[in-house]
Amino acid sequence: MKKFIWGIAAFIAMATSCFVTTASASSSRFMVTTGNTSAPIGHIKFCRRNPSECDVRFETDRAVKLTQTNWSQLISINGDVNRTIRPITDQDQYRTEEFWTYPTTAGDCEDYALLKRRILINARWPETALLITVVRESDGSGHAVLTVRTDRGDLILDNQDPRILPWSKTPYRFIKRQAALQPGSWTAIHDPR
Repeated sequence: MKKFIWGIAAFIAMATSCFVTTASASSSRFMVTTGNTSAPIGHIKFCRRNPSECDVRFETDRAVKLTQTNWSQLISINGDVNRTIRPITDQDQYRTEEFWTYPTTAGDCEDYALLKRRILINARWPETALLITVVRESDGSGHAVLTVRTDRGDLILDNQDPRILPWSKTPYRFIKRQAALQPGSWTAIHDPR
């Protein structure tokens, strides 16, 4: 238990050190979006099956004020979903490509992101701060993660990494994410790294 607490303390110190307030570092804490873009086909199909999740418009764009309490909650939810859901491709599970859904026991990357988003919304986190995001891995393959927009920067919840990292500290190239005020729409991301 002591080792676990020290591990969390070290991670919080590492994550907090990423949020320095110098002008040059400040700009990299938050993703820069560059306007509307196409939604992933899997998300379009998901929205057709779940219109109440996508046919929403929000008046106020709210990020999360990061506290020790909600940071602990974020770590817990991310870890629980990563441990509970068994990774499997859509092709292996559903015999089709890009089937976005809420997993019960198994799923692929976007399913993890959808479930984490739903659990956080049910825990009263603002929907505008929880955005499914499409990235490219170093080998060029597509991947989905959940972006959590906070007052200290954009954080990434990933099924392939147990850590919650600032977006700019991940190994991915960021392509697009849900629009904060319209979760059925998507916006392009400028990733200069």
